[in-house]
Amino acid sequence: MRDPVDVLLSDGSTVRIRPIEPSDAEAIVAMHGRFSERTRYMRYFSPYPRIPARDLDRFVNVDHRDREAIVVLHGRPDGSAEIIAVGRYERLGPQAPDAEVAFVVADAFQGRGIGSVLLEHLAASAEPAGITRFVAEVLPENGAMLRVFADAGYQVNREYADGVVHLTFPIAPTDRSRQVQADRERRTEARSVARLLRPRGIAVYGASRSGSGVGSALVRHISESYAQRPHLIRPGASLSAVDEDVDLAVVAVPPSAVPAVVQDCAGRVAGLLVVTDLDQTQRRELVRTARATGMRVIGPGSLGVAAHGLNATLSPQLPPPGRAALFCQSGTLGLLLMAEADRRGLGVSSFVSVGQRGDVSGNDLLQYWAGDPDTDVILMYLETFGNPRKFARIAREVGRQKPIVVLSGRTGLGSTLDPSAMQALREHSGVIQVDTVAELVDVGLLLTGAPMPSGRRVGIVGNAAPLASLAGSAVVSAGLAVGPVATVGPSAGEDEFTAALGRALTAEETDSLLVVVSPPLPTGAMTLSDSGATPYAQAIADAAAGSEKPLVTTFLYGSAPDSVPSYPSIEEAVRALARVSRRAMWLRESEGVLPPSPVPAPPLVVSTVEEALAAYGIEVVPNLRAQGIDDVLAAFTKLGGVPVALKVVERPHRIDLGAVRLDVDDEAQLRRAYQDLEGLFGAGVEIFVQPMVAPGVACIVELVDDPAFGPVVGFGLGGVVADLVGDRAWRAAPLTDRDAFDLVRTPRAADLLTGAAGGAPVRVADLEDLLLRVGHLADEVPHVRRLTLNPVLARPDGYAVLQAWGVIEEPQPRPDTGPRLLPPAR
Repeated sequence: MRDPVDVLLSDGSTVRIRPIEPSDAEAIVAMHGRFSERTRYMRYFSPYPRIPARDLDRFVNVDHRDREAIVVLHGRPDGSAEIIAVGRYERLGPQAPDAEVAFVVADAFQGRGIGSVLLEHLAASAEPAGITRFVAEVLPENGAMLRVFADAGYQVNREYADGVVHLTFPIAPTDRSRQVQADRERRTEARSVARLLRPRGIAVYGASRSGSGVGSALVRHISESYAQRPHLIRPGASLSAVDEDVDLAVVAVPPSAVPAVVQDCAGRVAGLLVVTDLDQTQRRELVRTARATGMRVIGPGSLGVAAHGLNATLSPQLPPPGRAALFCQSGTLGLLLMAEADRRGLGVSSFVSVGQRGDVSGNDLLQYWAGDPDTDVILMYLETFGNPRKFARIAREVGRQKPIVVLSGRTGLGSTLDPSAMQALREHSGVIQVDTVAELVDVGLLLTGAPMPSGRRVGIVGNAAPLASLAGSAVVSAGLAVGPVATVGPSAGEDEFTAALGRALTAEETDSLLVVVSPPLPTGAMTLSDSGATPYAQAIADAAAGSEKPLVTTFLYGSAPDSVPSYPSIEEAVRALARVSRRAMWLRESEGVLPPSPVPAPPLVVSTVEEALAAYGIEVVPNLRAQGIDDVLAAFTKLGGVPVALKVVERPHRIDLGAVRLDVDDEAQLRRAYQDLEGLFGAGVEIFVQPMVAPGVACIVELVDDPAFGPVVGFGLGGVVADLVGDRAWRAAPLTDRDAFDLVRTPRAADLLTGAAGGAPVRVADLEDLLLRVGHLADEVPHVRRLTLNPVLARPDGYAVLQAWGVIEEPQPRPDTGPRLLPPAR
């Protein structure tokens, strides 16, 4: 860390941290002067009433390698900042692997998780310096500091001597330390959002006295929904005059007035809901200033938030209360989303529009909704991913407990993968991807209003055979299976229809039920004029209420019962069932286990693909580049004169184009083969010369550091047909054993691996091991941006990697790795 960064504390507030500077001397003395006698004694083991000049000079002058110090800053309303904590390490001797670590936190800020944040950042700073272990000395009565070390997830060795507890622990990240860090991140981000969605009090800036305008509309909506009236802060007034606790400040002032509002709120509120639109410079300054004084920001350009009875939005009409959380960025799309939810009767627990997403993001909201007892389903309209790796990680965790349904506003969100690969990646990260706002609500209705299906079989009940047949076709087209089909006549009475419902719903072959109702014939037992009641509505409601299987309806006449998910068309109903059925299938699958990395202490710094592969135990069959017959003969000799293959460098896999010559085992054959290649591809064509290996099933393994997903691993079968159809399966790295199992079996041509078309079954377990190694490489070596192993020849006795190429670049920042911090202001 060289630049200041913002971090969240355990109570959800923010502070800024950075390396210490010589100019901090005066602020360090001021902080020391605010310490209580107990804090000084716990840190220095003595009263230490003042800092001698010699100590102060050593404190603030460090080399940021053998000696490091990090300060924690808290902003004041006047724009200045005070140092409230400092953490440091010092190497115990030249080139020693050990360093002593210590912290001290001002009394007013103790108990808010600052020590654990400092420990994470100091460990991250020590690693590049070759420091592998921290030691610390703590007084036995300093329980808070002992807990910081004990709860960090490291293997801490404790010894007691001379009245002091001596602690020693390696600082390399472990599975336990990463999990502790992720758990703390989840709690702090959830708390920071909770303070804004469940505020103890609200202040509104920008309401006109005339009652017109955005600010006044917000005041009306808040007043009509909130238990306490909002505090109106007029121009010239200050929030300091309000005696009650205020957690949320709603900002609807002109852009030029926003900085003054932020200054007035500093130190007095938990966060800002900024409705005002700002340009990029104004937005960054807003977030930077707010975070410096402990506040988070929703917006700018937000439509507002609605949660737990509060309507702090610009929409006077909200959807009915319910169990679905709605997220969007754009205000216009937010209005559309809420209007569609209201029209379809989708109940909403909370709604958040982050607008220009200066600070609070979809990832923050996911962390909050994961633990929100009022929310069962999360529906998100995403225009951008701030941190795709983090989104995938959180979605995988949250998606096991609560469904996440995503509509992407921008095609692919910058992904380099094709749409089918993106959908597969999201589904295997616990995300249901949809294509329209209507479908977002369609799936939400089913997830909040019906049980999960236990399989793919859809029973069909209808009062018209043509509609039942149409429904069956839609079910098959959606990748589901048709279960029992029951049709009654268009003039059937309710008893007959109820009996058909019961038989279909209780059949073992039914996992979910689709009910299609057409208008009754005027001559039947029910007529169009029957008191305005929808035919069979009560029978359907009763059947759904007592069933553990999902039941959905399409009514081509009248209205379905409110308690049952209903869709305007058969196709929309089936599409929603298909989305939810795939999620149910994902839930039934094992989560898998992440095997340990084959590299003892990742991450590595590599300069070549070959170096990276060797580090992860992936061998590539030797191959030499040659151009011209003399080079070809020299390469043949260097390889020991064994039978070789010649492959044109530009087309090394296209045996169908004549770019490959196999089983060349003497000089005469070598000359003839190279002469043939020159005739097809030009004089002096560059080729690979490679020893022959036993034949096998050609496979392809890929690694892509994708902009929208982070590192992902792909697997497919090789050959011309596979290249043409793009037969690939993809999973996010690192891979669990379940991911590797699925990757090998998902491609359409995967049966070739088990002996289809007369071949011998290959040893699939070895392919899975290869994929796990590539998955670790993808996650742990950010220098490798792309990697292709093609072909990988899979055989009954293992596999051989014949070609490997990749892209090695300076790694892009991976904001989901390393110590906790908030992303920079956008």
